[in-house]
Amino acid sequence: MAVAALSAAHDKAILVLNCGSSSLKYQLFDRAERVLAGGVVERIGEAQPWLRHSSIDGGAIEHAVAAADHRAAFARMQAVLGDGLGAQLLAVGHRVVHGGEQFRAAVLVDAQVRRAIKALAAIAPLHNPGNLLGIELADQAYPRVPQVAVFDTAFHQHMPEHAFRYAVPEAWYREQHVRRYGFHGISHDYVAQRAAALLGKPLSELNLITLHLGNGASAAAIQNGCCIDTSMGFTPLEGLVMGSRSGDLDPAIALHMARVGGMDWNSLDQALNQDSGLKGLAGVSDMREILQRAAAGDAAAQLALDVYCYRIKKYIGAYYAALGRVDALVFTGGVGENAAPVRSQACAGLASLGIAIDEAKNTQALEESATIQKSGAGVAVLVVRTNEALQIARAVRALL
Repeated sequence: MAVAALSAAHDKAILVLNCGSSSLKYQLFDRAERVLAGGVVERIGEAQPWLRHSSIDGGAIEHAVAAADHRAAFARMQAVLGDGLGAQLLAVGHRVVHGGEQFRAAVLVDAQVRRAIKALAAIAPLHNPGNLLGIELADQAYPRVPQVAVFDTAFHQHMPEHAFRYAVPEAWYREQHVRRYGFHGISHDYVAQRAAALLGKPLSELNLITLHLGNGASAAAIQNGCCIDTSMGFTPLEGLVMGSRSGDLDPAIALHMARVGGMDWNSLDQALNQDSGLKGLAGVSDMREILQRAAAGDAAAQLALDVYCYRIKKYIGAYYAALGRVDALVFTGGVGENAAPVRSQACAGLASLGIAIDEAKNTQALEESATIQKSGAGVAVLVVRTNEALQIARAVRALL
C-alpha cells in the first residue's frame, strides 16, 4: 500500500522510526509531508503484544501480533509497508534520546556515531540501546538507504554554560559529563516553529515558553529561536511533576531514604521514576483519571493536580524572568493539548505578567492549534498539537 502511494507521487519518502525499549513506532512521509502509512508495535516481548497501523486513506487496523523481540516487530512493520520499500526511500530517520554534548543537530549515521550513541547509553540506559537497535535493524533491511539520527537533546545544546552547569565538583562535569542536557527537544523545536507561524513572525524574533506536558513533562525557555534553559536535566527526572516521576527534589531525600529508610539504589531509582509524581500523590499516573477524581471531590487527586499545576506556574515565572520578555506561552503534549483545567490552573493569577486565558476558547475542542488568551492580553497563549515524527522527517530532509 505505501509503495503504491509513493509510486503515484513520483517521489522518495522518509521513514521515521522511534524504537524504544518495548515498542516500535513508525511513520512514512512523502515530500509533501503527508503520512502515507504509520503504526506502532507495543509490548514487545510480552505475552500479548499488539500492532496498530493506519494509512492515509483514513483506515486503521489493530490486531495482536507475535513480536517476541524487536527484530520480529521490525519484520511485522516491513510486512505492512510491503516489499521493495527500500528503493522508494530517501532515508530512514531515527529518534535518538541522548546525544550528549557532541551532537547539536541531525547527523548521518556512521560507525563513529554508532559508537557515540552506544557510549551514551551509560546515562540513557532505558532509551539509547533501543534507539541504536532500530538503526541496526533498518541498516540491515535497507543497506543502501542513508540512516539519520535526530537527537532529543540537540535542541537544548545552545544553552549558555551558566544554565547547563550544576554547582558540583568540577571533576563531575569534566570526567562524568554531569550537566543539564534536557529532553523533549524535538517536540519543543516543532511547537516553537508552529508558534512562530501562528504569530506570523520569524522565530528568530520571538521569546517563547514551551510546555510539553505528557506522562513525561518539561518546560523550555526559547530566546530568538534558541533554547536558553529547560527543566529536565542530566536525566528526564528533574523539573516538572510528571505521571510517575517526582520532578525537582532535594537530593538529600534520596540519601536520607538510603541511610534511614534502608532503600538501595535500584529501589530509589524505581521509586523516583516509576512510583512518584501523580502516581505517588494519588495512586494513578493518568491525568484524565486525576481530573475526574478531583472533580468528584477526591482530596488526593485534587492535591496531585494542585502540586502539578503549581510546579508549572513556578517554571513559567522563572522562565519569564530569564527571558525578560515573553511573546507566547505554548502548551503541547497529551496533557498540554487536551487538559483544559490544567492550562487554566497553571495560568491562574498570572495576569500581571500579561498571561490570561479566555475560558471559552480554552474549553473548545482542539484540532491542530488554538489561540486561547483573553483579548488584549500581552502574552499569546497557544495550544499546539506536537508532531515529533514530522519534525524528524524535516530534519532528515534538510540534512540531505
